[in-house]
Amino acid sequence: MYNFNIFFIFKNLKTEEYQLNVELTIVHLLKFKIPDTMLLQNRVNKKELKKRIQEETTERITVSFYRYVIIDNPQELRNQLFEQWNQLNVLGRIYVAREGINAQICVPKENWELFKEHLFSDPRFADMPFKIAVEDDGKSFYKLTIKVRPKIVADGLDDDAFDVTNVGKHLTAKEFNEAMEIPDTIVVDMRNHYESEVGRFTGAICPDADTFREELPIVLEELKDKKDHKILMYCTGGVRCEKASAYFKHHGFTDVNQLHGGIIDYVRQIKAEDLPSKFIGKNFVFDERVGERITEDVIAQCHQCGAVCDTHVNCANDDCHLLFIQCDACAPKMQGCCTPECMHIAALPVEEQRALRKGRKKEDSLSVYKSRLRPNLKDILAAK
Repeated sequence: MYNFNIFFIFKNLKTEEYQLNVELTIVHLLKFKIPDTMLLQNRVNKKELKKRIQEETTERITVSFYRYVIIDNPQELRNQLFEQWNQLNVLGRIYVAREGINAQICVPKENWELFKEHLFSDPRFADMPFKIAVEDDGKSFYKLTIKVRPKIVADGLDDDAFDVTNVGKHLTAKEFNEAMEIPDTIVVDMRNHYESEVGRFTGAICPDADTFREELPIVLEELKDKKDHKILMYCTGGVRCEKASAYFKHHGFTDVNQLHGGIIDYVRQIKAEDLPSKFIGKNFVFDERVGERITEDVIAQCHQCGAVCDTHVNCANDDCHLLFIQCDACAPKMQGCCTPECMHIAALPVEEQRALRKGRKKEDSLSVYKSRLRPNLKDILAAK
């Protein structure tokens, strides 16, 4: 089936960005007869979109939310959300699966109430709790991406093997702080190593894992003899702890607790209630901001020289994009790259760079990096 009502939609749009998207899809529709599902996606150049968001003066609200709820037709919901949210000029990254929705987005402040009205009108998402960003310049996302996935968080678990609804006890910021003071309490960071490297709760166990999927068995093994201890787990917004807490209870842990709303809502609560922050450093976030400052503590080091620093960057070489920590002194010296080899490639003419990348899968600039991409940059540079 093809969308022959697209001209009507185009006439009623209010934003230039959405008009351009639709204008491009009209051309493709008429010339190539592309199905509806192929039209409901962004078709504007990445660099152009980034340029637009930097020049935009619209005040935006960056927010995240999730809900585990049965969705019978994820693709249909995905298409509906794209049409609705694109018209509201919503930007961000959303995953939809049969098990629910997981979203990180930024919404124009002028459209915030209308956005909530649209979302809450669906009974599956009524009264959805939001986690509002701690630091927000309105530039956290530059396009709208909605993907259908097998799961809203890649955990590698067989959900039929345990009761995923038997989750841990949700704790407020005040309750979490108080529980940390109880003797023999174990605090577990359910995030990846590059997240905990720049910020964490004091005394927390921070597994050296690249992915959530890898972390679960690591933590189970480390705590296998402490199943009767009070376990406090936390993550960025809470979604990873929902599945992890149920998994830990399934494996015999008797006192499993999780931080309600994750680090993001913890910060909101401690500010509202004038509570001390037991989280130090930065909260890593998966958008253009990369991190938001929670306390003034800087607990990480530059991966290239060892100076105190917690600024994550992606290697300027488009064939690398390694996520690493780089200080202000190393940034100009290394031209934003991770190694001299990458500096050489990044300095080549664009066409030569493209020729080198031809046939390779290009990694998204904010993708997590795997162990094979986790070199010791300090040692590499010292050997040069």
